[in-house]
Amino acid sequence: MEIINEKNFNEKIAKGVVLVDFFANWCGPCRMMTPILEDVQSEFADKISVYKIDVDEDENLARSFGIMSIPTIMIFVDGQLKEKHIGLWPQEGLSEAIKQLI
Repeated sequence: MEIINEKNFNEKIAKGVVLVDFFANWCGPCRMMTPILEDVQSEFADKISVYKIDVDEDENLARSFGIMSIPTIMIFVDGQLKEKHIGLWPQEGLSEAIKQLI
């Protein structure tokens, strides 16, 4: 999964269904979320894009979305925020949310 930042964020979320994981390397639940995201990325390989944003590296971007807890997963469709989930998101629930947006 590609780590994006404030410089390329708007370009990356502009088209299609895009999942963004706000995380930090020191965060245990964030590390637990990574294999789930990898599985979801494989499941929807040609239908969605999956990116990560390190909240320690991009504090301004995290702050602009009001990120107070991590992991926070956001799903955008054509640049518009459609879904937000705070905390560990089981694969079944995440996959179902994506299915409703594609």
